[in-house]
Amino acid sequence: MIVAAADGSSLDNPGPAGWAWYVDDHRWAAGGWPRGTNNMGELMAVLDLLRSTADLDEPLTILCDSQYAINCCTKWLPGWKRKGWRKADGKPVLNRDLLEQIDGQLRGRKVSFEWVKGHAGHALNEAADTRARAAATAFRDGTPVDRGPGMGGSDAVDDSPRAAPRGEPERAEPAQSELFDLPETPASPDQVLTAELVRLERRLVDPDPAARRAAYLELLDDGFVEHGASGRMWTKGRMLAEFDATELPRRVGIEILGLLRLSDDAVILRWRSRSGARIALRVSVWGRRQGGWRLLFHQGTLVREGGTYR
Repeated sequence: MIVAAADGSSLDNPGPAGWAWYVDDHRWAAGGWPRGTNNMGELMAVLDLLRSTADLDEPLTILCDSQYAINCCTKWLPGWKRKGWRKADGKPVLNRDLLEQIDGQLRGRKVSFEWVKGHAGHALNEAADTRARAAATAFRDGTPVDRGPGMGGSDAVDDSPRAAPRGEPERAEPAQSELFDLPETPASPDQVLTAELVRLERRLVDPDPAARRAAYLELLDDGFVEHGASGRMWTKGRMLAEFDATELPRRVGIEILGLLRLSDDAVILRWRSRSGARIALRVSVWGRRQGGWRLLFHQGTLVREGGTYR
């Protein structure tokens, strides 16, 4: 039996995207696209793994941390096919190209799927996740993608238009249930709050100088203090007085690492920022004030700049 993990990654969903499957250090593959979604990556990882093992007369167990990918392959495909690749609400099924190819690869195969919790220390899942994220990062930075040896080095990974989905990638939405016919489940309070704080953080790194300055005025608490990634300490007054009107890069990527509630009116948001080759770990303390959330404290720690880790 072959046991392999399959995983996908998208830095901004949609954005630079990667996929990977992993059996061991000698049997793995990765690839991606300049723009795609996490679900595209999850499905492409499964598809390429199925292709790469098609000539092997062994049962295959695929480990996924994506319920969407598992449900697509084990539950929803027959119904979607009967309905002409339409969902229950009549809308077209997303990622049809990938799903039709997966359906063909599954026929007559001994394939089982198992769910594993992501980012929980599972060795195979972590290995696939690392490679999928590395591929997405390479597409973002314009650097070569490490595509891996394939299944024993004999299978070349195919990222050609035949293998990749045609047309514009699916549009990312916050509610997965609206996209993929999952049971309707309300977002948790922490998920709702995290989404709101990310929206506010994005305003503070808006590429447009006028919008960014307006965000400083509105969102920074009067007692705001920042220990910057450059080593300087900032206050709200100092940031406004020394405001740099230079445009930021088009997009600063925000990857959420965690949310900690200190009280009903104070939370810590941990996140990672990516802007070109510059990567920083960040901690923001937000407080609820009359009129909304205000940023009380921020600290940035630079971990990579210009290809060099610190």
